[in-house]
Amino acid sequence: MLNLLWLIPLSPLVGALLNMAAGRKLGDPRSGWLATSATLISFLATVMVYFELLGRQAEKRSHVATLFSWLPVGSLQVDFALLADPLSITMSLFVTGISTLIHLYAIGYMHGDAKFSKFFVYLNLFVFSMLMLVLGENLLVTFLGWEGVGACSYFLISFWHTRNSAAVAGKKAFVTNRIGDFGVMTAMFLAFSSVGSLSYGAINEAAHSGELAAVSATAIALLLFVGACGKSAQLPLYLWLPDAMEGPTPVSALIHAATMVTSGVFLLTRINPVLHASYAWVPTTVAVVGAATALFAATIAVSQNDIKKVLAYSTVSQLGFMFLAIGSGAYVAAIFHMVTHAFFKALLFLGSGSVIHGMHHEQDMRKMGALRKVMPITGFTFIIGWLAIAGVPPFAGFWSKDEILLYVFAKSPVLYVVGIFTALLTAYYMTRQVIMVFYGKARWSDHGAEHGAHGDFTPHESPRVMLMPLLVLSVLSVVGGAMQLPFSKELHFLEHWLAPVVEESEAYIGKSWAYQNKYLLLMLAIVVATTGIVLAVAVYAKGKFKVVEPKVLEQAWHYDTAVARVVAGPGAASFNLIAWIDTNIVDGIVNGVGQVVRGAAGSLRKTQSGFVRVYALLISIGAVAILGWLLLRGVVL
Repeated sequence: MLNLLWLIPLSPLVGALLNMAAGRKLGDPRSGWLATSATLISFLATVMVYFELLGRQAEKRSHVATLFSWLPVGSLQVDFALLADPLSITMSLFVTGISTLIHLYAIGYMHGDAKFSKFFVYLNLFVFSMLMLVLGENLLVTFLGWEGVGACSYFLISFWHTRNSAAVAGKKAFVTNRIGDFGVMTAMFLAFSSVGSLSYGAINEAAHSGELAAVSATAIALLLFVGACGKSAQLPLYLWLPDAMEGPTPVSALIHAATMVTSGVFLLTRINPVLHASYAWVPTTVAVVGAATALFAATIAVSQNDIKKVLAYSTVSQLGFMFLAIGSGAYVAAIFHMVTHAFFKALLFLGSGSVIHGMHHEQDMRKMGALRKVMPITGFTFIIGWLAIAGVPPFAGFWSKDEILLYVFAKSPVLYVVGIFTALLTAYYMTRQVIMVFYGKARWSDHGAEHGAHGDFTPHESPRVMLMPLLVLSVLSVVGGAMQLPFSKELHFLEHWLAPVVEESEAYIGKSWAYQNKYLLLMLAIVVATTGIVLAVAVYAKGKFKVVEPKVLEQAWHYDTAVARVVAGPGAASFNLIAWIDTNIVDGIVNGVGQVVRGAAGSLRKTQSGFVRVYALLISIGAVAILGWLLLRGVVL
């Protein structure tokens, strides 16, 4: 199967092309089944590649499939090549697996939409781009996928572009990600000038062997970190992601759970030897930004009332945890949390979509309540996702988040305090969401008229095609933690699998106080999660405390507003000034030189009349002038 590695990204690309050619003719739901089948084939191919690699010795679990020579330009030799190793196949497994479930879910969710087949064209293209990103053997192939997911996210977020908010959100995501793309491109230029190659193998080997100077490694790492902040929504570039909720719910799940937002985490893990070879303050910077983002987004989530906005800020916060792990040298923990987060966050987003579907597209949690009675399967699966993200054992999120906090404590107790407090807020705001949506008073009966309902308005459970992915993801959210349990080294399956990729750079904490007392920290994490849940129940279910939701948190600390004002005010004025300088000074100089040359040429052209008598006169004058010069020269001599 390693020789058929190209089949993994090719399958969704073929699905997209077929739907482009015949999607309208196939119609709803057949075009959706075609796209889902294409993604399923990609998943099955990935599974076969995984088992073939698993059967090899650890040091031989890497295979490069070169499709053709892409850029044979002098010393710049870039192949269009795919890399199958433990990291890329881990990413491909959950990208294709969860994308298949999301495609299946979307068949039911998008039923009746006028652009049904076009939606699945975009979904398949998105999956193709993401697979190119994670399977790329070099930075340029990865960048192809990097830009592909950026373009597809624009199409998907603004899919319902007749709504102004959706169109604006799509443009916002596109423009914000261009800032990060600048960092990735500049890092590629620097990597080539320093190493002479864009291949991950060559760059990482140069960093590992010491051939890559620390200052160059630092610059490359920081530039790629800028790109990662854009794609993975870290401060200060996070602001596109909450607005991405304007897209259909399957898009929210696809972007926020398993694919695009994890690109930055993947990229930094891929170049982990470069991070390791850079100055010591670089990983610390990554960890601090991750911790700040995690806490910042968690404080905002506690006051959001849109069911998808809560999950969006939760995603930003969980991505912050992953960056905190990378900055602490816990690459395995970062990938572990990435995988478990893909399970429970996809479950939560699809569950929220099921609620929105049953509530006639209502997203305000203040108009919900007691939905578990009328949507029992959605409620049951959503609660499993809540327990997983809240850090309740034995659900998947508990094990991955605890491993991150263990490494963070070994690196910096201060960052650990930030992380554990963020974990408390996570349990609090997710419990708040569950109570407002599925428990308490049924507030939806008062709002049926707003959605065209006649008589009693009763939400309904979603169709089976939407519920099946929820059930599968709920199982994964329960058992997903089994891939990396803390009780013995024999249970560290993910660590053993990823060892060939990250072993040299993974932080060693075996002799630290944190590791020696890991069960104490484990118990503390349980107490913190329980405290967050109990507080939320006391406030929102029992009414023992007054609800305090500061407006400043509801408005996301006014960060988005401040950025908008800067862009619309001084930013717009600066852009207009630059445009004026470009038009009147830069172009003025160029145009002025052209006009001078044109005027001089016009004057000179008048001497070329085309009359023979004029040319004869000029020849005579020239001959007399030359004769005079010779006579004068003879007299002088």
